[in-house]
Amino acid sequence: MKLCTIHSGLAGIVAIAQAVRDGHVSATALIESRLTRIERLNPRLNCFTEILFDRARREAERIDTLVAEGIDPGPLAGVPFGVKDNYDVAGRVTTAGSIINAALPPAGADAVLLQRLTAAGAVLVGTQNMDEYAYGFTTENAHYGATRNPADTGRSAGGSSGGSAAAVAAGLCEGALGTDTNGSIRVPASFCGIFGLKPTFGRLPRTGTFPFVHELDHLGPFARNATDLALIYDILQGHDVGDAACADRRREPVSHLLDTPFTARVALLGGWFEEKADAQGRAAARAVADALGAVAPVVLPGAEAARAAAFTLTAASGGNLHRRALQSRAADFDPATRDRLLAGALLPANIILQAQRVRSLFREQLHEVFRHHDLLIAPATPCAAPLLGQPTIEVNGQALPTRPNIGLLTQPLSFVGVPIAAVPVQGDALPIGVQIVAPPWREDLALRAAALLERRGIATTRMRDSC
Repeated sequence: MKLCTIHSGLAGIVAIAQAVRDGHVSATALIESRLTRIERLNPRLNCFTEILFDRARREAERIDTLVAEGIDPGPLAGVPFGVKDNYDVAGRVTTAGSIINAALPPAGADAVLLQRLTAAGAVLVGTQNMDEYAYGFTTENAHYGATRNPADTGRSAGGSSGGSAAAVAAGLCEGALGTDTNGSIRVPASFCGIFGLKPTFGRLPRTGTFPFVHELDHLGPFARNATDLALIYDILQGHDVGDAACADRRREPVSHLLDTPFTARVALLGGWFEEKADAQGRAAARAVADALGAVAPVVLPGAEAARAAAFTLTAASGGNLHRRALQSRAADFDPATRDRLLAGALLPANIILQAQRVRSLFREQLHEVFRHHDLLIAPATPCAAPLLGQPTIEVNGQALPTRPNIGLLTQPLSFVGVPIAAVPVQGDALPIGVQIVAPPWREDLALRAAALLERRGIATTRMRDSC
């Protein structure tokens, strides 16, 4: 394998880690190439809030020492990673995209998922930009600037994990960790044209991350292909007592299943999920559904009410979490974030109770659909990436405010906690993502479908600015 292929990121995580373990390339040389690339491209893309030069070099040297001593550094040996800026990194303050958090003490330890990556040999190269407190879909951060989409730097990278997705898409790192409360992994994966996974709620521990909505927050990975995504997911699995919501389940690895024969009862979601997507999104979802042998479209009753309920619970929980700062430091919030949090803090209890009832009902309705289907297919976003600062998006002839409506198709599915893989479908100009929705704890189905779609050329990542 040519070194250019490895250093550009075209080889993929599995091949890169194997090359490091075999001594064909040093982790130090690999990390230096990524740091150089970050220095060249990050001023234009604004993916990183902090580049961790010293830590990355120190970790790379450790990997090379292990290899020289004949010790296997792990399945991610030398692989460059980034984390969203709401993950704890030992010795630095977890800003969560805010300036208010700057008053917090530095983290005493890495977040649990970051610990698992580094134990597997991954090298952290930096923390990545996000919407303030993860409340947004565009990563146009008033404090740290907007992250730009590698596919078109005049466009949004999506959010709230936009810095992480854009960095992976641009080859600044091979994988990244994000969070998804209402779509914050799936939206930027869609806009940037990469793979992302929101696991089942409770599958991965959130220990060492700054919360947004405790009962809706999910953690998950980004990668440029389905094999890498599954490998990262396998490494991240495992119970942790630090997160009370983390299920005490055995690990269920998926990587070894990706090439096995795959059959599933697949349905394309119609109704809300068709009406709130433009022509490109509908075509991408149909292409994915057809490739997986989908039957006639299925309508999920209550999707519109579910989206409204998710919006309500998000605002209420976020407003309550930040109530004290809203009272004492309102001027230090991003105005767009502050106004939504204030509105949420003022919601009456009966409205919140009704939203919880809708959530329970919608969960039952979705589980009923899963009695007859193994996977459901839907567009991830109403449209491809809008321009930065674009006030409205057009969906089927209707102009909708951009920031609150990018999550129209992810929010209804988020707050019932099912696992969803986002896969990229490349359009003529811009990519768009498609959601593969599985029943609870069946990440294996979603990831096997993603791998099949990649083998058939339906779901692909298009690298930008490679060597």
